[in-house]
Amino acid sequence: MGEADCPYYAKAELLADYLQKNLPDFRIHKITQHPDIWEEWLKDLCKKNRWSHNKSPIIWRELLDRGGKGLLLGGYNEFLEHAQLYYGVTSSMTTELMKRVAQENLGTHIEKELEKESLKGLVNPLQVWITSASSLACYHLIPILTSGEVFGPQMEISINLFDNKHTEEKLISHKQEAEDLASPCLQSVSICTQAEEAFHGAHVIIILDDHVDKEINSLEDCIRSRAPLCQLYGSLIEKNAHNFAKIIVGGKTFVNLKTALLMKYAPTFAHNIIAVALGVEGQAKAALARKLKITPSCIKDVIIWGNISGNNYVDLRKAKVYRYESAIWGPPHYSRPVLSLLFDREWVNREFVVSLKTLTATGRQFGGMLAAHSIATTLKYWCHGSPPGEIVSLGVLSEGQFGIPKGIVFSMPVKFENGTWVVLTDLKNTEISQQVMTRMANDLIQEQLVALGELANFQPYQSGNLLDMKFYRAAIKIVLKYVLKQNHYLNKSNPYFITFQVNY
Repeated sequence: MGEADCPYYAKAELLADYLQKNLPDFRIHKITQHPDIWEEWLKDLCKKNRWSHNKSPIIWRELLDRGGKGLLLGGYNEFLEHAQLYYGVTSSMTTELMKRVAQENLGTHIEKELEKESLKGLVNPLQVWITSASSLACYHLIPILTSGEVFGPQMEISINLFDNKHTEEKLISHKQEAEDLASPCLQSVSICTQAEEAFHGAHVIIILDDHVDKEINSLEDCIRSRAPLCQLYGSLIEKNAHNFAKIIVGGKTFVNLKTALLMKYAPTFAHNIIAVALGVEGQAKAALARKLKITPSCIKDVIIWGNISGNNYVDLRKAKVYRYESAIWGPPHYSRPVLSLLFDREWVNREFVVSLKTLTATGRQFGGMLAAHSIATTLKYWCHGSPPGEIVSLGVLSEGQFGIPKGIVFSMPVKFENGTWVVLTDLKNTEISQQVMTRMANDLIQEQLVALGELANFQPYQSGNLLDMKFYRAAIKIVLKYVLKQNHYLNKSNPYFITFQVNY
């Protein structure tokens, strides 16, 4: 090793190359340093190995099969003596050639350093933005994101914590703890309290349950309070985010509504905005596991339909149990239908339904761990695909699948593959009764209308009741907007018809 422009290093290098070429077990490793940093680098090396050497080059032997530190040979003269003594080889390089090679070495060294710097610039970390980052969910989410399980162990990430100015102290605390993790996947952590700087260069945006500063006196006020924030986030996403950013809405407060509003205010990214339903799915699996006295992870393919944070339907018709201890036993891939093991149908139809309805009531918060885990798992599936053959519940924009009204964000069964999701429309025996579908769709449409100021009061759905025709006219408007948006490439000379049926 030596200074890049050192003539004696050039002569030693030529001799070492000759030995390596002609001796079968002789291997060399060459390192050059720029003249500006050579002395400091040499001093640190000698201090580390307890050597005494003060000129270029420095040469040592390493016995790879024995371990331990290297054996210092010295400089060029000592290396030449070693080569003559052991191998009977010497160097005949002239002084003029030494100087010319030394200058070439310096030029090559500078070129390599510039190339390294340019390559570093190409390897940009994944920019992950988290809103409401002072929340407990964010605190639990950070260690999962930095573990390498979500984006892959080779993917470096940069986490940006975004919240309002009043939470700055907590954001700083989150930042310091994240840095203390010393994760090899985490390149940097930053905090942001200025809205205009939010989502700059974002590749992934995680929308957590937002803070509401003012007092909310009614459900309608709570719904309407979401619109301005989603409008702000939408405009910032359009302005600052990366072109192919993934946007994931988690938590337990009007998740479907916030997803729909973000699609409205960030239309460029509408196809890449999803709502997390795995939290509700996890709660359902845990309730079933307690009843069956098994581990929740043994239950698969529970489907959550409808409003993730409100009126939904937990579908057990496809649910399976693996590794269930009973008289019937099979290999790890063997499963049995959940409904065939639940003999207490009274529990399924009453206690199970009531407990989940309480857990998923509008505005009820998830625990921090559940919210974080469900978001991280959904992101992992989005990046790497969901387990083969497994059904995942996800809130996405309806295109009329399963008879769901178009233009609303609805939780339905999907699978993740190739960096996107596919709605599982080929599932058999998944028909939902008209009454259940109307109940779920009614609430989602009303939430959207109230948030946009097109409906004054939210009216919970009741079977057999005739709702205000103003609601149906507004609902028709949503469907019309969706259909027109989907068909804006159609030629005006090609007419098409839209049928909207209202069942009382």
